[in-house]
Amino acid sequence: MSILTAESRRDFEIHRYPVLVYALVPIAALVLQAWLPRVLGRFAWFDLPLVVTVFFALSRRNPIQGSILGGILGIAEDALTGLPIGINGIAKTLVGYLAASVGVLVNVENHAIRLVMTFVLSLVGSATYFFVVRFLLGMTSDTNWLMELCKALGNSLIALVLFPVLDRAKIRD
Repeated sequence: MSILTAESRRDFEIHRYPVLVYALVPIAALVLQAWLPRVLGRFAWFDLPLVVTVFFALSRRNPIQGSILGGILGIAEDALTGLPIGINGIAKTLVGYLAASVGVLVNVENHAIRLVMTFVLSLVGSATYFFVVRFLLGMTSDTNWLMELCKALGNSLIALVLFPVLDRAKIRD
């Protein structure tokens, strides 16, 4: 009789995706993140690279991969926005690590859990961004926390739509 341990549970529930999904989804998220705020102006209440980082970190359940993906997407986002390189990289690295670490401990197949995780991790990413800008770089930052709550809500709503679409691309064994 086999007994499922935490390690075998983690190995059992890791999802795999085609290489094109790993390549094109983050690139599409970066392009849309750079382009849509110019079109929507101040109504751009979302962070697509963060949502993609959370999705792949929760699905792969590997903190190292989640951290690397978050760091790469964050640094690429910094390069596209003209901010000092590394601000979003640090925030999204932390978000990727936390998402994958929680994904190991909690069954994240439930859409409500994914929604709450995206909301909370979006706030963690915003707080980390604020901390880095204000305390590590010494720059002034006008942070409107009501706007950050709206952004977290927007990220959660995007995740509610995007996660089931990306789940369809899973490689089934």
